[in-house]
Amino acid sequence: MAKFTTRLQVIEVALFAGLGALLIRAAQVQVFQGHRWASEAQAQRTERIVLPARRGGLFDRHGTALALTQETYHVGVAVNELHDPDRDGALIARQLRLSPGDMRQSLRKRYAYFAGPYTAVDVQPLRAMRGVHLESVVNRFYPQPELAQAVIGRVGDDGRGSSGLELELDSVLAGKPGSAVVLKDRAGREYASPARVVADPVPGNDVVLTLDAELQDIAQRALDDALKRTNADGGDVVMIDPSSGEVLAMASKRRDRSVRPSALLDTFEPGSIAKIFAAAALLTERLVTPNERVSGEGGRYRLAHRTITDEEPLATLTLADAIRVSSNIAMVKFAARLAPETQYATLREFGFGAPTGVEFPAEAAGRLRLPSDWSGLSAASLAMGYELAVTPLQVAAAYGALANDGLLLEPALVRQVRGPLGTVEYRHRPEPVRRVVSPEVAGQLRELLRGVVEGGTGTEAALANFSVAAKTGTARRVVRGRYAPGQYTASFAALFPAERPQIVLVVKIDNPRNGSYFASQTAAPVTRSMLEQALAARDVALDRARLSTAAPAVTAADVEEEPGATPYVVPWPYHPDTAATLPQRTVPDVAGRNLRDAVYALHRRGFRVVLQGWGVAQRTTPAAGDSAAAGSSVTLFAAPHP
Repeated sequence: MAKFTTRLQVIEVALFAGLGALLIRAAQVQVFQGHRWASEAQAQRTERIVLPARRGGLFDRHGTALALTQETYHVGVAVNELHDPDRDGALIARQLRLSPGDMRQSLRKRYAYFAGPYTAVDVQPLRAMRGVHLESVVNRFYPQPELAQAVIGRVGDDGRGSSGLELELDSVLAGKPGSAVVLKDRAGREYASPARVVADPVPGNDVVLTLDAELQDIAQRALDDALKRTNADGGDVVMIDPSSGEVLAMASKRRDRSVRPSALLDTFEPGSIAKIFAAAALLTERLVTPNERVSGEGGRYRLAHRTITDEEPLATLTLADAIRVSSNIAMVKFAARLAPETQYATLREFGFGAPTGVEFPAEAAGRLRLPSDWSGLSAASLAMGYELAVTPLQVAAAYGALANDGLLLEPALVRQVRGPLGTVEYRHRPEPVRRVVSPEVAGQLRELLRGVVEGGTGTEAALANFSVAAKTGTARRVVRGRYAPGQYTASFAALFPAERPQIVLVVKIDNPRNGSYFASQTAAPVTRSMLEQALAARDVALDRARLSTAAPAVTAADVEEEPGATPYVVPWPYHPDTAATLPQRTVPDVAGRNLRDAVYALHRRGFRVVLQGWGVAQRTTPAAGDSAAAGSSVTLFAAPHP
C-alpha cells in the first residue's frame, strides 16, 4: 500500500510539474512572444501587394499624346455586399458586356471575379456600387509607336524607363506605388475576395516635350525618302527653335534598322558646314575686309606636304565667295591669319568638344583637340571642317547661335512638367550658355549663308517665296577610326527664314551611294522638301504673322504671267552634261487633299511646290494630268475648309 501511495505521489508531482511547465510555456508564448507569433500567423493568412501608380504621359508641344499609361481594370463582386443582387447584377452585366445568364451563374458564388480587362469607361458606373471591387492594371501605350521612338525611348518589363526620355525622366513620370492586403488560406493561396487598400497610389507627372509631332513626322518621312533615294547607310535630321533652344524634331534612321538617337550619340567630321565658324573668328577679330580677295590657285594649292583642291575653282575669292562656293583653298588662306588659340576658342565657344546639356541619358561630347596637340596642318584641316568630331545636335545649336544674334542657348527637350492635377510644376525658359559673337557679326554671317542658297552650293534648298540661309558640307567618312575609301557624309545646315530665323534645320546623310554624294544634291533637296511641307502644315511651330512680313505673297496673276518662274537649278558642281533636258513627269491630281499630303505627293513626283493659300488643295498650275519637267515648280492653290 505504501508503494502504491508513493507511486501516486510521484504521478501527482509529475502531473503538477508538467502542468506548471505548460502554464509557464503558455505564458511565454502569450505574454512574451505573443506579438511575434501573431505576426507570423497574420503573414500566413495575408499578403501585402503593390498597387502600381499611373505613369505620367509624354506629350508634344501642342498636346498630342506620344506615350500614355493605359489603365484597365479587373472587376470583383462580393455578392453578399450587394444591396439588390438582381438589379445590381443586371447593371454589372450590361457594363461588362456579359449575358444575364452568365451573370446569374457567377453571382451564385460568394465572390465573382471578372478578369476583363475593362476600360475606365466600362467600370465608371460601377465605382460607387457597394460590393464591387476594382483592381487596376497599368500598361504603357504609344499611340504612334514609330514617332520619335529613339528619343522617347521605352519602359522595361518592370514598368520603369529603360531608354530615351522614359529613362531620363523616370523619377518624374513614375509616381508613387500604393499597397493593399489580400487574404490567403492555410496553403498560401489567395482567397477570391477584395483587397484592403492600405495606401492609394500617387500618379506620376505628365511631361510636355518641345517636339512638334507634325514636324517630327515630316522629318521622318523626308529622311526615309532620302535614304531610299540615295541608298545611304543612315541619316539624321534635327530641327530647333533658335530663339528658345527647344528641339522641334529629331529623326534618326540606320540601314540596319536599329533604333538609336544617333543625332545625339554618333559623331562625324562636319566638313564645309564648319567653315562658317572660321569666318566668325575672322570677322570678330577683324582680320578680313568684305572686298579683300585671295587667289584660287587654279584649283590646287600646295600646303606643306598636302595638296588642297577646289572642285570648281574661281580666279580670286572674297570671304563671301569662299562660303558661297565652299572653297577649301580660300578658307585655308583666310584662316591662316588666325592664331591657333583663337581658332580653337571660337570652335569651343560655339559648343564643340562638349555635351550640349540636353535632357537625355547619354550624349556624345565630340572631339576638339587643344592647340598643343595640333599638327602643322591642323589649322587648315579645322578651317575645312576636319580634325573635328561633332553631333548633328551640336551643329544645330551652333547654327542656332548665328540665328539668335550670336547668343548660344542650351538645347531642350522638356517644355513643361505638369502635376497629376494639371498644375505646372516646371516651365522651360531659354538657358543662355554664352555670347559667341556680337549681333553685328552674327548678321554678317547670316548674309554669307544666304548667298550660299541664292547663288552657291545650296541653291537646291531655295524656296519660291522665302529666303533661306544655309551651308553645304561634304566630308570624307570616318569608319572605325580611318577614312573609308569612296565614302562620304553629306550634311546641310539651314536657317529659315533668312530674316529673323524661326527654325534651324540640320540634315546629315551617311554614305549616299546612288548618284552624287555631294550635299548640294542629297541633303539640300531634303531640306527644301521639309520646309515646304512645314509651310503647308497648319499647326507647326511657325509664327505665320512674322513669315507674312518676310516675303511678298504670290498671286494667281503672277503664276499665269510667269508659269516657270523658278527654274530647275543645275546641280553643283556644274558639269555640262547635267544641263541636259530633264524627264517629263505627270502632275498628280491632289484636289481635296489636306495641304501637307498634297505637297508630299507633288514632291514624290519630283516637283518643287509654290504655295498659294491655306487649307484644302483646290488645283495646281500646271493642271493635274499635264506634263512638266522634273525639278520644275508646280503652284498649288488651296482654300480654307468650308
